[in-house]
Parts: sequence; C-alpha cells; structure tokens
Amino acid sequence: MPKGKAISETEYKEIDKEFHSLIKKVRPKCTEEDLNNLDKAYNLILKAHNYQRRKSGEPYVFHPIEVARICFEEIGLGATSIISALLHDVVEDTDTSLEEVGDVFGAKITKIVDGLTKLDGTYNIENKQAENFKKVLSSLVYDVRVVLIKMADRLHNLRTIGSMPREKQIRIAAETSYIYSPLAHRLGLYNIRTEFNDIIMKINDPEQYNEITEKLQASESERNKYIKEFIKPLSNKLNELDVDYRVLGRSKAISSIYSKLQKKQVPFEEIYDLFAIRIIVDVPTDMEKSICWQIYSIITDVYNPIPERLKDWITTPKGNGYESLHTTVIGPKGRYVEVQIRSERMDDIAERGFAAHWKYKGVKNNNNVYDKWLDNVRALLDTQHSDALEFLNDFKSNLFHKEVFIFTPNGDMRILPEGATALDFAFDIHSDVGYHATAIKVNNKLVPMGHVLKNGDQIQVTTNKNQKPSEHWLKLTVTGKARSRIRSAMKEEKRQKGELGKEALIRKLKNAKLDFEDNIDFLVKNNGFKNRPDYYFAIASGDIKMPDIKSFDIENNKLVEPKEEEIIQSEGIPALSDTKVKGKKKAQKESESNILVDGEPIDQYEFSLARCCSPVQGDDIFGYLTSGKGLKIHRVNCKNATHLLANYGYRVLKAEWGGRSGSNFIVDLSITGVDSGPGVIQKITSELSNNLGINIRSFSIAGNQGYFEGKVSIFVKNKDQLNVVMNAINKLEGVTNVTRVIKQ
Repeated sequence: MPKGKAISETEYKEIDKEFHSLIKKVRPKCTEEDLNNLDKAYNLILKAHNYQRRKSGEPYVFHPIEVARICFEEIGLGATSIISALLHDVVEDTDTSLEEVGDVFGAKITKIVDGLTKLDGTYNIENKQAENFKKVLSSLVYDVRVVLIKMADRLHNLRTIGSMPREKQIRIAAETSYIYSPLAHRLGLYNIRTEFNDIIMKINDPEQYNEITEKLQASESERNKYIKEFIKPLSNKLNELDVDYRVLGRSKAISSIYSKLQKKQVPFEEIYDLFAIRIIVDVPTDMEKSICWQIYSIITDVYNPIPERLKDWITTPKGNGYESLHTTVIGPKGRYVEVQIRSERMDDIAERGFAAHWKYKGVKNNNNVYDKWLDNVRALLDTQHSDALEFLNDFKSNLFHKEVFIFTPNGDMRILPEGATALDFAFDIHSDVGYHATAIKVNNKLVPMGHVLKNGDQIQVTTNKNQKPSEHWLKLTVTGKARSRIRSAMKEEKRQKGELGKEALIRKLKNAKLDFEDNIDFLVKNNGFKNRPDYYFAIASGDIKMPDIKSFDIENNKLVEPKEEEIIQSEGIPALSDTKVKGKKKAQKESESNILVDGEPIDQYEFSLARCCSPVQGDDIFGYLTSGKGLKIHRVNCKNATHLLANYGYRVLKAEWGGRSGSNFIVDLSITGVDSGPGVIQKITSELSNNLGINIRSFSIAGNQGYFEGKVSIFVKNKDQLNVVMNAINKLEGVTNVTRVIKQ
C-alpha cells in the first residue's frame, strides 16, 4: 500500500466531516454502546492509517469510512457491521493486531475482522488468491456479514479503480466477474451485482461501454416521455384500487444491454426493451399477492401481453429470495415493454437482498430460502478438497444465475441450477441417496442418471446399499454438492486401497531392516508423487513397481540417491522462470513478436497467440505462463480470461503491443442480414477485396427464409484496420450486424 505524509489538518477536517455525516445517518439505529464503539473505531483507524494513502493520493482512511457507508445505506447492515467495516483493513495493512481489536471491541467484531483479513505471507501455499477466497467464503457458515462487508469493500475499490495500473484493473475485474458478481446475485444484491458487471465491462471493453452509455444518454428524454405515455391509460384504473403505489422507469444495465445485443445480433436501435417499468404497491403482507395480480389484470386489459414472458416469482420466489411478477406487453408504437409488479417489501428484498431478507424473516415462511443454501455451503466446507481451487469451483456451482424447480414424489419443491441432472437431484436430497442411486425416474419414466432436468419435473430415485459412486459420475453432475461428495467417496475408496500398498511397503522396508517413517518421504519424492496416499495407491494399483532397495545407497539407515549416478528430474509444473527460452529458440512470426512482456521484448519466452481469442495488434492483452506450452497471449475479454486471471494471477504477466506495425493477423467475423439473393456475396467480397484491399482466408454463407448468416476469415494488420472493415461491411445494404467471433 502506498505510504506518504501524515494526514494534514485540511484533510482531517474532510475526513471528520465524512465520518460525522455517517454517524448522523446511523445514530437512530444505534445504542449508546454502538456509538461508543464507532468513536473508538474511528480514532483507531485515524491513528493506524495515518501515513497510508490510496493510489489516488488521498488519505487511506476515506476508504473504510466509505465501505461502512455502503454497508449501511446500500446493503442495510447494522452497527456491528459498520464498526467492522471501519476496522476491516487495520489488521491486514497496519501494525494493529487481532488481539488488540479483541481487547477493545469484543469477540463478535473481532471474528468478523478476522474473516476480512487476508492470509499473510507466512502461509506456504501456491495459490494464495484462491486460499483467500476460501477464507472469506468459509465465513458464510458463522457470519454472513463478513461476505456482505467484503462486497462493500470490493464495490468501493471498483468505483475508485481508475487510479490503478491497467494490468491490476484487469485482474480485479476478473476476480469480480469470477466470484463476487455471482455471489452478489446469490445473496440478492441486485444493485451491487449490476454495478459490478457494468464496471467490469467498462474495464474490459471500454469502447462498447462508452458507445452504449452515449446512446442511452441521447435517448433518455425520449424514454421518459414514453414511460409517461405508457402509464397514462393505466392511471385511472390503478387509482381505483385505492392503494398507495409508485411507478418507476429504469434503464437496463449497460452490461445487460450489451449481452442482449450479442445474443440477438441486432443493432442498439432495434432493442426495444432497454428499460423496465416497475409498479410498487404499499400494502399489508396478506394482500400483496392479490393486489399484484389485480395490477397485472389492469395492464393486460390495456396492452397485449406476450404469454411466454410471464414470470411469476411471487408464487414461487427465486432461490435468492427474489419476489416479483414480471410480464412483457406490447406498448405504444408496438414496442416491447417489461413491467415488474411488486410490493414495497418485495422491492426492499430485491434491492438489498440478504440483509433485507432477514428484516422480514418469518414472513410467508421465506426464512428457509437462505438456510437451505447455507446448508449446502456447510456441506461443501465439510468435504475434503485437494486444494482451494477445487473448493472454489465447487462453490461457484452454488452461485447459479438461472434455476429449475424440481419436485419430489411427495410434492416437495427443490431448487437446482439450470443444467442440473437427475443424479444431481439424488445428491441434493441426501448424500446417501446419491451414493447408492441405481435407477432414476423422471415423471414416471426411467431416464439415464445424466438426464438434464426441466422445470416441473418430478423425480423418483431407487437406491441399493451395494451401489457405489464411480469416477464416471463426475461427468454426469454439475452441482458442487454432488461433485464434492463423489470426489470424497472416490478418495475414501482410494485411501482404503492405498492401505494395502502401504502395508506391502512397510513389510518391504522391514525386511531390509529400514525404518518406515525415516524413509517413506524420500521414496514418495523419488517417485515423483506429491503425497503419501497417492504413492500408496499407485503401488496397490500396480501403476508403479515396489521400490528396489538395492538401487539406492544407505547412509545411517536411510535411503539416499546413489552417488555414482546423476539423476535429473523434470516432473511437475515448471517454475515460472523455466518458461523463458534457454539456448536456441524457434523462429516466431513478426506479427507475434511485436509484444512487450513486463516492458521487455517477448523474444525471451517460448510463446504463441491463444487460439481461443486470436488477439490482433491493438487489442488489450495479457500473458499467461502455462505449465508446459510456454507463454500464451490472450485478449482481456477472452472467454477464458476471467478464469485464468481470477485463479492463476501469479502466472499472469503484463503484456502490451510494441510501437511498430505488425504483420497480418487472422480474424473471424460473423455477418448476418437480409437474404436478398446472390448479390450478397458479391457485395461483401467486393467491399473486402476491391475497396479495402483485405485478403480473404475463407468465406461461407447460408441463407434461410429471408435471413442469411456468413462466416468470413480475413487477414488484418491491427485493430484499427479491423474496425474499419467491420464498419464498412455493416453499412452495406442488407447487412444487419457484424461481430468478431470469440471462440467458446
């Protein structure tokens, strides 16, 4: 963390102003003890962070105060969380110890602060990033406030990320996309998730972000006018309900609009549902459902609804507790309009998620929405994982965005992620049901265990105590609970079989009059294994032979390498430095060698451009050190970037294009439009070859009922030339959209 001069008198006045503004807001909900602890926390952070400054140069202490404000105003947390938010960095970034925090603030706040503190450098772990994720996520079991404060911390860091170096912005965006954004969705933090996704897009694809932003701003007055026009014929009938209500018109998130543009492959101007109209009623809980349906009836009496786009999350709330009634109707001028109907209570939960949910605990029996999910988290934490990455991947499957509603034979409903299988359902019921599942029926029809479930399916599982999971089952499941339980069963079976190998090894060493404990770790390492159980299992399975004691020397009753032989091992993942070129290096294309890695020419590495995203000069890029194929250059918005940057940040290097122009790069484009006959091909090829002087590598096109889709592969020198090509094709008559193909 940057250190600088102490807080000045002028800065102190600004800090004090911010803190007392926060106190003024939270005072009505605080006890005298809370207010006393808030003052103590404020004085502590002023002293602890006195010489620390953010990248922007401002005093660091502004950050914890703002995180505390977000916790209170935007998430709805109470005094304990606000105090913990103020203190969230003191143990990690200053000389203040956890014991000192405990002495002043007590056990509850200390435990939250501990959960927010990253692992220090004394931990000898390869991927500290994943371990830190695991530590924070593990706190869900004992206090969800740790994760909620972490969300506020991440949100403020993203809001102020502009002062960070570009490469760090990209890594933070990847972490946010990989774990924080889906977690925000699962906790019902709609606004925070939306802002996360928008800032991620602003970092990874600033051109598209700015373009959509400008178009939204330009059309804002028109949208406001349209909303008034839409609601006008409904007003009288809504007033007749004699309930308090309010109407909001809200633009969809920029990242959401971008996803829609990509999915529908149409221009911005042809996306009609750029905003949603929200009608919020203030009525007692027992009247919510009937009033919401009455409003739906009023709307559909005036405007034609689209039946398949009716979503009833009032009768069946989402897995994160979200309740609302959604319908899409054809409004004035033939535009599609999404209308969301909900109560004030539902809106509070939708906006603030988990924290607001507990405010209404017990209402409509919703108190078990998060309880079930937290039970799954506990089950994951109880399962042994080989490393933090394995845990993280299992955990992520619990953060699903889309869900299906499945029923037991007794009619009990279970919520699973979209894509879940019949075997996932068996494990969701109980681990033992999953372990011993032999046959599964869906809607009274026998199906394979990997059968993908659909909304409304009713499942019946037949079990047999002699049935055991097999490794093949991992391919038939998607949920973290099922996969972790299957792996756990496989490990136990592997352990039991490994005991046979261990016993045989003990006998072998005993016959040679050698102590087992003194020599086992030498044999494990000598055979290239990471741990004892894997070595035992390999012996029991016959994958390796029992060690030949005579092939080693013995010193002080311990096996050692024979002195007369020099044995060189090159097993496992190479060190990062091993990826650099040693000796003669194969020639690289000029287009690929015009890259700098950490400011130095890339020629010192064995490297290649990643095929998954095919970077061209001018794209935002980064380097990823693989475990055997040298350095791969990826685009920042590559489909694989989020996973690599979030999980393997220690293998990522800063990469950028050099100043000189490169040679040709291959780019694939997708072109769609109106099929007006054979002239389409001639127009596109003529524009590319004759007008733009572009070499075409391949071209395919297919028409269907007045619509065509073409794939063209071309050579370009850089991103600027690519943009010229795409704009030129987009302007051709009959062409509706041109996009750069990003491989999945």
